[in-house]
Amino acid sequence: MPVPEVKAVLAAPDLSTRNAVIAAHLDRLETELGKIHAAIDSLRNILDTPESAVAIEHRTVRSMTALSVSEVVDRDDVFAWWQGARGELRAMVRVQGLDVTGSSGRLYASELFQHGRGQATVFIPIKEEARPIGRVIPLVVPKAELAVLTHRGSLEEIDISYGQLGSYVTTHEISIEGPLREYYLVDANDVADPDQWVTEICWPVFRSDDNP
Repeated sequence: MPVPEVKAVLAAPDLSTRNAVIAAHLDRLETELGKIHAAIDSLRNILDTPESAVAIEHRTVRSMTALSVSEVVDRDDVFAWWQGARGELRAMVRVQGLDVTGSSGRLYASELFQHGRGQATVFIPIKEEARPIGRVIPLVVPKAELAVLTHRGSLEEIDISYGQLGSYVTTHEISIEGPLREYYLVDANDVADPDQWVTEICWPVFRSDDNP
């Protein structure tokens, strides 16, 4: 228990106040324990899945014009932030009458995964350049060589797919600096059932012509 909370327990004027401080601490411990169990389950799933069962595609993508929202966020807040930012982008596409040319996506700086906080960018590819309004600005999504794994189902379980892709890349590829990517081929805007969602997760790599 943190020192300020220990002091709060010792200084509690009555039993109910003391118990409330202790109960709040227990709730935080249970939340942390749940995260640890989830991480353990994810790692065991990675270990239990044979590499041959993980289908990895290699793809070269061209640069594209897009409309975007970008911000430094905490990893725990990414999902909620992504939902809000994507809704804002979709509204701006409608307001400006823009032609969408592909699936929406997201870019992640490696710091977001390594340190729990980093740059995240949500984008929607469009045919023409758009006017910047508020935090919605034009973006050129850079070209890249990518190792791609298709994740099917809820985004709550996508860490398992990231682990599988990361394991493959560190074994078979030369990973390079650059943001990780996600493309949302089927999502909540297409079908309500998260079991039917389809997300491509993409890792930037360097590949030579003689790679297998």
